[in-house]
Amino acid sequence: MRIAAFFALLGAATLDALNGATPAPIACESLAQMKVTTGQVLSAESVQAGAFAPPNATNANAITAFNTLPAFCRVTLKLTPSSDSDIRVEVWLPQSGWNHKLQASGNGGLGGAIPYPAMAASMRAGFAAAGTDTGHVGGNADFVVDHPEKLVDFAYRAIHEMTVTAKTLVAAHYDARPTRAYFNSCSTGGRQALIEAQRYPDDFDGIVAGDPSWDQMRLYAARVWLNTYVNRTPAAVIPASKYPMIHNAVLGKCDALDDVKDGVIEAPTKCSFDFATLTCSGEDRADCLTKDQVETANAMTRPIRDPKSGAVLHPGRYYPGSELGWGGVAGPSPSGESHEGMRKIVFTPDWDYHTINVPDDVERAVKADKGLLHGGDPDVSRFFKRGGKLLMYHGWADPLVSPDTSVIMFKRINDTVGSSAANSLALFMVPGMGHCQGGPGSDVFDKVAALDRWVEPRMKPQSIEAAHVTAGVVDRTRQLCAYPATAHYNGTGSTDDAKNFRCQ
Repeated sequence: MRIAAFFALLGAATLDALNGATPAPIACESLAQMKVTTGQVLSAESVQAGAFAPPNATNANAITAFNTLPAFCRVTLKLTPSSDSDIRVEVWLPQSGWNHKLQASGNGGLGGAIPYPAMAASMRAGFAAAGTDTGHVGGNADFVVDHPEKLVDFAYRAIHEMTVTAKTLVAAHYDARPTRAYFNSCSTGGRQALIEAQRYPDDFDGIVAGDPSWDQMRLYAARVWLNTYVNRTPAAVIPASKYPMIHNAVLGKCDALDDVKDGVIEAPTKCSFDFATLTCSGEDRADCLTKDQVETANAMTRPIRDPKSGAVLHPGRYYPGSELGWGGVAGPSPSGESHEGMRKIVFTPDWDYHTINVPDDVERAVKADKGLLHGGDPDVSRFFKRGGKLLMYHGWADPLVSPDTSVIMFKRINDTVGSSAANSLALFMVPGMGHCQGGPGSDVFDKVAALDRWVEPRMKPQSIEAAHVTAGVVDRTRQLCAYPATAHYNGTGSTDDAKNFRCQ
């Protein structure tokens, strides 16, 4: 009886292996009976082509975006790597046209939701797809208070556990392990991407890290303090109505530096703009800045410093071209994510952000999460050694996470791992792109396709063609160049056509 019970626990698949039989693919609905190491399968159901709608979706346009999905097997899971974990995961397995690869998607902000749009994009491209809510529900930090294990899940554990489980399900359903596994995400997902390369080098063959918010707690504190500074007096506040005026003035000075006047600053590091030139000659007007507003503009475009001591609170700054998005950090109150992080990870939910003390509270924030949200370890040598490729990208006009964060990380990785980074690391700075997407730049490009070509035939991308889309129509293409190269116009042909540009 003991032997029989032992083999019953092993399961049919294990018995087949012991008997020398070839395991058969497990049908979709039968995946609901699978046992997973750190949790349980909640459901497994076949979804007809075009029939999926995100749970609790109320926006008709958002639902319409899923109408083009092919038929797939939808598996939902609950993972519990700790006694306080409740990580929800979905794995989507296309019923035809699978490319034998897995693509996992990360999260934005404070997580709290399955990234359905990203998963849909993955599956349309032929991948099996995986996503997680990072262990809590809702895009706030309520989950942190008195739940240290949930902060670990949000920081990195949910992504790792999701990945391991997704590979198991893929292998069971198709009777074949994925030949490649990729991770692709931006912002918080960009930090998740870096941490995956740092902590779990065996999870993925290639990783895309966009606009990564590493050193997250320092960024939270610095952004909250910056908000208090730009709102220090009513006279210092730059009303949002003036952002277009400032933006146009910056473009007037720097747009044509690349010999193409197209509303995009190709190399903002070469743009030197003096906001004092916009100083009002008399009373405050819509077409100028007061002296206090000039100082506010300077604060937005320089490393964030304590004005009293000069100490650097955060090394990043917002670059020329980002002016239209300044309201995300310099609005009437701090960005919601930063405020949440400070209230519920560093202080208490009733903390008054006006009382922030610099630089002491910045350093307090850096220590509050015990390094879980840092993601700044440049030693990714284990990932590179096993052949992993890391493709980073960042919008030069990002008004939320400074482009400097990616440039700094790129340089630190090169300095730390040395020559192995030459064929394993690439950074693409995207002119005119805001936070992860949007803006006048060419912001639509297939990062995973470029990564796949790099991993498979080992062709490191030196350029990627990107498009700018207006109302669903491509109206410009441009070459994105591997940093530090930039795109240069050949001098003939349309400036809206990528073929007329070269990287140098």
